[in-house]
Order: sequence, then structure tokens, then C-alpha cells
Amino acid sequence: MGTVLVVEDDHTQRLIISKILQKMGLNVIFAGDGIEALELVQTHNPVLVVLDIVMPRMNGYEVCRQLKAEATTYKPAVLMYSNKTEECDFYWGNKQGADAYISKLCRPQQLVDTIKQLIPQEATL
Repeated sequence: MGTVLVVEDDHTQRLIISKILQKMGLNVIFAGDGIEALELVQTHNPVLVVLDIVMPRMNGYEVCRQLKAEATTYKPAVLMYSNKTEECDFYWGNKQGADAYISKLCRPQQLVDTIKQLIPQEATL
């Protein structure tokens, strides 16, 4: 079972995302801000990081940039999942190295389909 790190400071959003990921057979861990997320990536090596943008201490753009810029060979897939839906937000997320960017306003199936594209099939049950 693969591990997914959900970086989200809103409790309700954490619950929604967690339920979807667990139904997919994935192990879920959480971080409430970007600094905690970077620490958890080092210790848990998740196959995917679901990353909000607006968070305390370090925003999602900076987290994504650091994850993709690390000198190590391990780089998890990054899904930016945010309420920020302007074209410039999508552009900036992709510019930071995000593998995908979708709105929190999307249907749950769109989130599932995007996650399936980003993680290895053997990571799910």
C-alpha cells in the first residue's frame, strides 16, 4: 500500500481527501503546513503529495519547488489541490514543478482519476 501525504490546514478538507484516498487503498498521512510537509516527506517517502497552496509558515508553491529541486533521486509526484483557480495559479503551480493541479471545486471522481494517473498502480490495492 502506497503512502500519500496530504498537506492541508483545513480539517474538513483533510477528512474529505482522506476518505477518497483510503477507498483507493492508500495509506494517508497529514501535514498542517509546508515545513511539516517537508519533514514528513523525508521520513515517509510518500508516492504522492497532495498539496494545498495557502497554508501557514510556508505556502504550497514553495513546498513544491523544494520537493522538485532536491538533489536526491527521490521526488514524489505532486498534486496541487487548491481553491485558487485563476489561470495564473495553474501556470505558477506547473512552473514550480507540480505534476498536476486541480481545483477543490472539482468532482470527487476527477480527484480519483488524477491521483490514479500520478501514482504507480502497485501503490493501490
